[in-house]
Amino acid sequence: MNEDNALTPFRIDIPQADIDDLRNRLAHTRWPVPVPGRDDRADFSRGIPLVYLKELVEYWRDGFDWRAREEELNEYEQFTTVVNGQTFHVVHARSANPEATPLILNHGWPGSFVEYQRLIPLLADEFHVVIPSPPGFGFSTPLSGTGWELARTTDAYAEIMTRLGYERFAAHGTDMGAGAAGRLAALYPERVIGTHIGSDPRWLGLLGDRFPYPDGLSDDETAQLEAVRAEDAAERGYLEMQNHRPDTIGAALTDSPVGQLAWIAEKFKTGTEGAYRTPDESVDRDQLLTNISLYWFTRSGASSAQFYYEAEHSGTDLVMASGVPSGWAVFDTHPLMRRVMDPGKAIGHWSEFTEGGHFPAMEEAELLADDIRTFFRGVS
Repeated sequence: MNEDNALTPFRIDIPQADIDDLRNRLAHTRWPVPVPGRDDRADFSRGIPLVYLKELVEYWRDGFDWRAREEELNEYEQFTTVVNGQTFHVVHARSANPEATPLILNHGWPGSFVEYQRLIPLLADEFHVVIPSPPGFGFSTPLSGTGWELARTTDAYAEIMTRLGYERFAAHGTDMGAGAAGRLAALYPERVIGTHIGSDPRWLGLLGDRFPYPDGLSDDETAQLEAVRAEDAAERGYLEMQNHRPDTIGAALTDSPVGQLAWIAEKFKTGTEGAYRTPDESVDRDQLLTNISLYWFTRSGASSAQFYYEAEHSGTDLVMASGVPSGWAVFDTHPLMRRVMDPGKAIGHWSEFTEGGHFPAMEEAELLADDIRTFFRGVS
């Protein structure tokens, strides 16, 4: 940590030439030849359906207003700072309440600080919100080199909170951001007030890998968990690619906006009773495309994939601090979720919601905000 600690004001201003280039590329997309019988826009069994993808591309090209979205994002204070040679982009939404608690929001892939856009105003009365982008994500680019994985990133986040003058702070995270929140608490327990995790049944897909099966399961319960694991395995194609061949997929994501759109949008579908809601039935279409546009304009489809490779080859495990209060909010919950993830009921605050899914800040922002407020009121 040998930088000068400077916090450099930042404002998003994508060159018009880049916006024009995006529209031109979208207008000249080279489409796959349709497969007969594959005309159901909600059938994601083989990935994102071509008919639905074309709808999104048409709107991205002709209906989506990046400048309007850019103006909305620029309403929040932003800065960049260099930690250990790496540039970090940070959103800093200060509360008008002088007694507000600093809260770091940690996102994963394929999210960005855009993921928390609807959540920020809901937390403004009680929290100073800090949203750093991980190395290789958004404007935390370009990568300064290899080796930026979860442990190194977590240390950088702690340094950023120090530079902001926040000695004590709360932490929330989803996806790999949950790992960052947990690691902050484990390594800096004297600084972290508590950790709040947003999760969904995808965590059950890690059974037998990162989490053990609980004791005493019935045959029916085991079958339920195996079904979740099988569904999760079908979702892991992107993960294996980014874990092991990020340079290969990175070239495609950087050159083709439709490839980038398909790669990310498919992850925003939400399962419901054996079928799917399309991504823009689960989250706001403009917010989804703002997130994807950010990946496109910053070329971070390639650089964010490197984070997965680093994590896979770092040997770093998920850690949680036993002495720091923790709370979980589970969305699109599964009946066995708590039994598997918290068999001893050691987590004092546990909430389950039938609504939402893997991106609760975009899908159910009010439910998530209420749960974050409730949890931290009890521990701060």
